[in-house]
Amino acid sequence: MSQTHAVKQETTAFKVGVLLNSIFIVLEASYGFASGSLALVADAGHNLSDVLGLLISWLAIWLGTKSANAKYTYGYKSSSILAALFNAVFLLVAIGAISVEAIQRLANPGPVAEWDVIIVAAIGVVVNGFTAFLFMKGQKHDLNIKGAFLHMAADAGVSVGVVIAGFVILKTGWFWLDPVISLLIAVVILIGTWGLLRDAMNYSLEAVPSNIDQTKIYDFLMAQPTINQVHDLHIWGMSTTETAMTVHLCRSTLDHNNEFLESMNKQLSERFPLTHITIQIELGKVDYETTDNSI
Repeated sequence: MSQTHAVKQETTAFKVGVLLNSIFIVLEASYGFASGSLALVADAGHNLSDVLGLLISWLAIWLGTKSANAKYTYGYKSSSILAALFNAVFLLVAIGAISVEAIQRLANPGPVAEWDVIIVAAIGVVVNGFTAFLFMKGQKHDLNIKGAFLHMAADAGVSVGVVIAGFVILKTGWFWLDPVISLLIAVVILIGTWGLLRDAMNYSLEAVPSNIDQTKIYDFLMAQPTINQVHDLHIWGMSTTETAMTVHLCRSTLDHNNEFLESMNKQLSERFPLTHITIQIELGKVDYETTDNSI
């Protein structure tokens, strides 16, 4: 699948996801306030943060398609990293707000309209589940898409929990269960957000992406017949989907250097998920005491 086609599919997924969830947020919040259900209001707030997150991720993917220029020589690809980081921080703020309100409500639980809660939450299962399905394929290769998928899947699971809680309250009259479910929602969001925050921070600090084993790349380079030293090996994410690598290779000969570079670029890109490879060739060995020896 070409990158252009993939972007078109992702754009369609974002359009449908944002539209469906925006409609559902209005419905859920309205019934939440009308029925007195904090669980529904909390989930509506979480869905609102997800919609904002979808819009930010969508914007980042659009910026990533823009061409490089004299000032932004890599283009705007790294905006996807900023989007992932913003989404994670934004969700942490939402978790805090939900938790505070739930604790206050737990001290003074009030009655809720059980059937309203059950019906609205059931609609949420369908909306969030379908939205998660739209991002299922793309989440394998993009941190932003993965974030969208995980949040929508978690929302579907949370809505299932709210439906179950509604039936339990209906049978038992345990109104305290509503704020308890809200706290559980906060925990679910935190679990999903923590991984997103960790990955976004790693990308922001230009760490080696988790899907790449730097040692294997080093061993592969050292296994080449004419290479006697590898140094200044750096690998980092240019965006949430593209990875860059730079390295200095010391060869015992400079014969057929152009062919060697072409072969190395081809083999590295085929064996490892690298999209932007820069190799500098040097003759002989380098004194590590005067050179940055990064592996």
